[in-house]
Amino acid sequence: MHTAAPAPDWARRTAELLEAVRARSPLVHCITNTVVQNVTANVLLALGASAAMVDVVTEAGPFARVADALLVNTGTPHAEPRAASLEAASAAVDAGTPWVLDPVAVGSLPVRTALARDLLALGPTVLRGNASEVLAVLGASAGGRGVDSTVGTEDARVAAVDAVAARRVAAVAVSGPVDLLVAPGIGVVRVANGTELLTRITGGGCALGAVVAAFTAVSPEDPGAAAVAATAVHTIAAEFAAREAGGPGTFQPLFLDRLASLSPDEVVRSARITVESPAVSA
Repeated sequence: MHTAAPAPDWARRTAELLEAVRARSPLVHCITNTVVQNVTANVLLALGASAAMVDVVTEAGPFARVADALLVNTGTPHAEPRAASLEAASAAVDAGTPWVLDPVAVGSLPVRTALARDLLALGPTVLRGNASEVLAVLGASAGGRGVDSTVGTEDARVAAVDAVAARRVAAVAVSGPVDLLVAPGIGVVRVANGTELLTRITGGGCALGAVVAAFTAVSPEDPGAAAVAATAVHTIAAEFAAREAGGPGTFQPLFLDRLASLSPDEVVRSARITVESPAVSA
């Protein structure tokens, strides 16, 4: 049993980081799956960040050094993007560029599973995925059903805490109806905003990986706070869009509009963030 309490300071911190993203407009280097490239770029632009899809070997490494953050998503792991992912992640580590690993559909599929574990060994700033993906890449389960999780976020709690404590990754963000985030200094944080419509459009989760990367760019010293803020902003905007949407078709453009118009005051009023105590030790 965990104890949790409302965390109004987290809402204000989220609002501050949203303003920082918009002021700085960080460039996010995305090596992501071909299904969601357009969605991901549009989400970053609506947020106030910038996107570049550089997945060519010999270009990926140098670009990761000059970008503000890197996203590596394993959704369509063709040969060249696989090599480019490893090149970019290695360069990001060397250059101190914060980077996010999104291990899409890892577990039952051998190519992406091997790739994701090789990437995990490089020490991503944030590991972000659904519970099945997070458990699979950490070696704690066989994975889910393709991109769909077959377990809940709380099932990934122990593995996430252990991975952070062992310094395999700086922070873990597990997506679900209630998102679960773990990092040293913040403990276990839960974000209860969102809408089921995010699961009914292409890229609802994959784009969140890019949003997390954008927030790590403005808070590289505190990736846990970046992951919490990114998750809250993404899910609050989705929640607002769902109120006006007639279904998935109208939801997606409304989601972009709400990301673009979301105000810091709306974040503070709407964020449903709780913190479990005690904090996870480094």
